[in-house]
Amino acid sequence: MADIAFEKDLSVAETGIGGLKVVDLAVHGDSRGWFKENWQRAKMTALGIPDLRVVQNNVSYNEKRGVTRGIHAEPWDKFISVARGSVFGAWVDLREGSETFGKVYTCTLDPSKAIYVPRGVGNSFQALEDGTAYTYLVDAHWSLELKKTYTFVNLADPELNIQWPIPLDEATVSEADKNHPMLKDVAPMAPKRTLVTGCNGQLGHAVRALAEERGVAKDFDFCDIDTFDMSDPDAYSEYDWSLYGTVINCGAYTAVDRAETPEGRVTAWKANATGPALLARTCAEHGITLVHVSSDYVFDGTAEVHTEEEPLSPLSVYGQTKAAGDIAVAGCPRHYIMRSSWVIGEGHNFVKTMKGLSDRVADPEDKLEQVTVVDDQLGRLTFTRDMAGAIFHVLGTHAPYGTYDCTGSGAVKSWADIARAVFEAANGNGEKVVPVSTADYYASAAGPIAPRTVHSALDLSKLESVGFHMPDWEEELGEYLEELTR
Repeated sequence: MADIAFEKDLSVAETGIGGLKVVDLAVHGDSRGWFKENWQRAKMTALGIPDLRVVQNNVSYNEKRGVTRGIHAEPWDKFISVARGSVFGAWVDLREGSETFGKVYTCTLDPSKAIYVPRGVGNSFQALEDGTAYTYLVDAHWSLELKKTYTFVNLADPELNIQWPIPLDEATVSEADKNHPMLKDVAPMAPKRTLVTGCNGQLGHAVRALAEERGVAKDFDFCDIDTFDMSDPDAYSEYDWSLYGTVINCGAYTAVDRAETPEGRVTAWKANATGPALLARTCAEHGITLVHVSSDYVFDGTAEVHTEEEPLSPLSVYGQTKAAGDIAVAGCPRHYIMRSSWVIGEGHNFVKTMKGLSDRVADPEDKLEQVTVVDDQLGRLTFTRDMAGAIFHVLGTHAPYGTYDCTGSGAVKSWADIARAVFEAANGNGEKVVPVSTADYYASAAGPIAPRTVHSALDLSKLESVGFHMPDWEEELGEYLEELTR
């Protein structure tokens, strides 16, 4: 048996390959043998080991010294430790797009040393003693379908230059492992896929555009309610969720006033609460990161600026359904709730409407002379392209899970202020915007009107603390109007 180092402190060391981490384990031994905590979730995650969602435990037994296996990159994360004997291990980064693709790390594992191997990093082991056994804790169930996605590289590839303690011509190696491709011929392992729901909406369009701009759209799937109704439990069986690492939920029912009607209330609750709840449950079951979009309507608007910690206090049916969705999504261990306000993107929106009205007022043949816009609701615009950038940032930097306020930065203004700016930029007729109170604006409305919040501004400091600064909405408005006039 290997000489085991007893009574080490539990510690984690980096390897130079992103996500590949060596773990020194505290092994307690005496004349009877030894004992160790092989996987201790609280202690290990506190030291930087990802919170492995263990669903399967595998054991590999090696009868003779020199048995050599690999190099296999598998579509799941794993925690590997030795139960008996010792192994020489070699790991190779085979992940598509990785900055360390092809990099090799080697070390010897015994019962006092384990390793965390992320998805797409190839692993191989050479038994250094007879009767060596090691275990894998993995976060996905093995299946023939998933085995088809394995990536392999040859143990003897001279480019890798792995110094095997027992030469491979003296080792026991399977014929399959002898015939794996060299690194130059390897098909890298693609990242887990991202599913975007509500892809036909304003934010969905922006997420797709940014994915295409960054060259990652090939790893995305896009759907809308016509192909995936997330409020329907039966719809979930149409997807192989083991293929996905992220879901970006851009779908929502946003007809604020219609949600106050009997029909609209039912639809709003299905789309904004039931759907996200089912989606959150599915993502939790499969270890998927869920990005969900919230709204300033979850607050009553009494605070001038809303933080992520403010208790939910919705006034309207729409706000109630969005708050319910937020609560459900917060139950998913890996979640980002991105809270926005006054969204502007592709399709029908306030800025386009005001631009059209400004054009009409400027047209001498049109009888429209002025436009009334409310001036007692205060907030900032959120441009969907900026919000998509924020979503990609928190995902790409692995920001702490939780809720992030995500609106344009800059001055807090009223809807009338924004309308005046649009009129002025479009036709120099900003004076044609007449401010009016919310109560007066809706005084003659025929149908039910949802209560509006007075203050919609959100505190951006938490998002800024993880390295993303939302652009000033007034600067973005200028660029957006230029695009509309091209």
